[in-house]
Amino acid sequence: MRTTFTQIGLFFLLLMGFQVQAQDIKWISWDEAVQLSQTDAKPKKIFIDVYTDWCGWCKKMDKDTFQHPEVSKYMQDNFYMVKLDAEGKDPIEYQGKTFKFVPSGRNGYHELAAALLQGKMSYPTVVFLDENRNMLSPVPGYQKVEPFMQIARYFGENIYKDKDWQTYAGK
Repeated sequence: MRTTFTQIGLFFLLLMGFQVQAQDIKWISWDEAVQLSQTDAKPKKIFIDVYTDWCGWCKKMDKDTFQHPEVSKYMQDNFYMVKLDAEGKDPIEYQGKTFKFVPSGRNGYHELAAALLQGKMSYPTVVFLDENRNMLSPVPGYQKVEPFMQIARYFGENIYKDKDWQTYAGK
């Protein structure tokens, strides 16, 4: 009986250990990502999670996808990870232009979010930029772990340079 309780206890400790590891995501600001991409000897690509505070699917993707141990490790190893509030008020510099908050409707929007999402303001949307901060692709919608990892590897491992998405995804 004692062995059973010990095994159950160890199992829960193991699960909690995975949870702790998964929550070690270090999100950085846009300015930090730009600075790192300019100063690191071997810069990474930039990954941007465009979200809003009211977006339930954004919160679900944070919890279920980004905090998954495989996802968090891969993303942190291969990308500077940035969270961008699509309704944020602070100005942001990108490609020589200052992007600002635009009051509109009930909440308004940030011009950088609109530019990165190519005017299609849907959340969540993640955006991949190369090492020189050039747009690779926005990817709209909630993504589960496996589809997200397929997309992340496509950009993270430079597969996009040799294969189009349809060929890579086997469609």
